Amino acid sequence: MRKGEQTRQDIIRKAAPIFNQQGYAGSALSDLMRATGLEKGGIYRHFDSKEQLAAEAFDYAWQETLDARIHDLDIIPNSVDRLKQLVANFAGRRGIIPGGCPLLNTAVDTDDGNSVLRERARKALRGWRAYLISMIRAGIKAREIRPRVDASKLATLIISSLEGAVMVFRLERTEEALRAVQAHLETYLETQVRAPSK
Repeated sequence: MRKGEQTRQDIIRKAAPIFNQQGYAGSALSDLMRATGLEKGGIYRHFDSKEQLAAEAFDYAWQETLDARIHDLDIIPNSVDRLKQLVANFAGRRGIIPGGCPLLNTAVDTDDGNSVLRERARKALRGWRAYLISMIRAGIKAREIRPRVDASKLATLIISSLEGAVMVFRLERTEEALRAVQAHLETYLETQVRAPSK
């Protein structure tokens, strides 16, 4: 990697926690300068605007978070067990990027404003949902998941349950909601989703 690209990636990596913790409007240029050790010109040599940096920092934060959530899923042979592990990874690996889930944070932060960041969050959500739908459909095809399970609805249920539990965790500072949702989803996956053994 060339030095300029390495510096650019370093800026993104160091800016990601700032935007994730403070939001777009709450992240001052001085915060970004302090974190990166660069002056304003040094940052803007690599990015056209604060918005471009925030969008790329979100992409970085989301990819790091998603990678942690799907870590080692490909070595689990059964699709229901993979879904259960994804839920466990989600509940157990929250601090990948300081500030919590970048998808939830960005969705809330951009609800009334920044269309660029909002679209990045929507794209991330679509990608995560598509990943789950693909896993569920493969499980149906392999007869590991009941044939009448609606892959899109199940993916939405999993994502909504987990992200909702994160919101409660952030407000109450207790893992009770995360653990309850994890237990509920595991039971649901076993009793309503897993195909009966022959």
